[in-house]
Amino acid sequence: MRKEMQRLPLVDALKAFACLTIVIHHLCFYGPLTDELRPFFPESINFFDVYGRMAVQVFLVVSGFLFGAKFLNGSGTGTGSSGPLQILRQRYIRLVTPYSAALLLAIVCSALARLGMDHHSISDTPTPLQIVAHIFLLHDLLGYEALSAGVWYVAIDFQLFALAVLLLWLPGRLGARQGLLQHGGVALVGLMTVVSLFYFNRQDMLDVTALYFFGSFGLGILGWWATTRQNAHDWLLVLAGLTIAALVVQFRPRLAIALVVMLVLGLGRLEGFLHTLPIPTAIGRLSKISYSVFLVHFPLCLVMNAIGINLFEGNPVLQGVWVLASVALSVAVGQVFHERVESYPFPTKLKLLLPAGAVVAGWLAAVVSGFVG
Repeated sequence: MRKEMQRLPLVDALKAFACLTIVIHHLCFYGPLTDELRPFFPESINFFDVYGRMAVQVFLVVSGFLFGAKFLNGSGTGTGSSGPLQILRQRYIRLVTPYSAALLLAIVCSALARLGMDHHSISDTPTPLQIVAHIFLLHDLLGYEALSAGVWYVAIDFQLFALAVLLLWLPGRLGARQGLLQHGGVALVGLMTVVSLFYFNRQDMLDVTALYFFGSFGLGILGWWATTRQNAHDWLLVLAGLTIAALVVQFRPRLAIALVVMLVLGLGRLEGFLHTLPIPTAIGRLSKISYSVFLVHFPLCLVMNAIGINLFEGNPVLQGVWVLASVALSVAVGQVFHERVESYPFPTKLKLLLPAGAVVAGWLAAVVSGFVG
């Protein structure tokens, strides 16, 4: 399994596409440079403004698919010999180590951007409790303002991962190891997916919880599981039929995108192009650093907006070039961030201390920025 998952160019292409789309979406949604450009490129900017956020569905389904590849063996069961707490600890450290550094970057960049513009996209100076809530991925659940666009997804990713691990672990914990109950974990994932598709995903008040997004994430998990069965194509049809039924109940474009991504990944594995799709080397590199780009792009774009709105006021050509430069800068800094933070081999103890350091450093930076402002 590990060898099979070493190179997945189809997944790389999807992640790279989604990464760039989200960066452009945030530039178009928040402005202010793109607000100046909108009269000149109304269709393009409006498209990314309204529909660009749906690229999140790509990440959700891909994450679920990779989760299934890691935790579902041939019989469709389990989390292996590791206990759920150990698995969740590893996931938390992996997510929060770079995320903590990105929060500090967001606080500093917001302070710098505040010097150059007054805009709704800049978060207020954070309180210590607000930073702590972010570190524990509870900011949305506790009602705190987000320190950066996209940090909600990190919290949802961890919630989804934790819920899926619990669903796979629970049957074994209850002693369900024989007969049909051998597949109890997948059955629970399937049940949660169906309930999310037909109910939770239709309740906007739940959009700060994994319940709202589990439909897409679960489709990814079940899409992988389906490809391990002898009648794999039939199982993919069943998943497609359930999703179409949910769309009939209430059409949601984001859910339709999730269905397409699940089918592309499932058929890609069955037909072989999951591993053989030819993609440029740059696409593979962007996929590898996509999480880092996702973390750092918005703070950087805030500063770029503050500079560009003052330097190039009334010049749409240079404003457009500056927007493209913001995208390029996000990717370039994301590469450095990936090498120096996300994938850097910090000792485990230091990784555990980094969130605490981010809280202290973030609060000090917030205090300083308050005086400067």
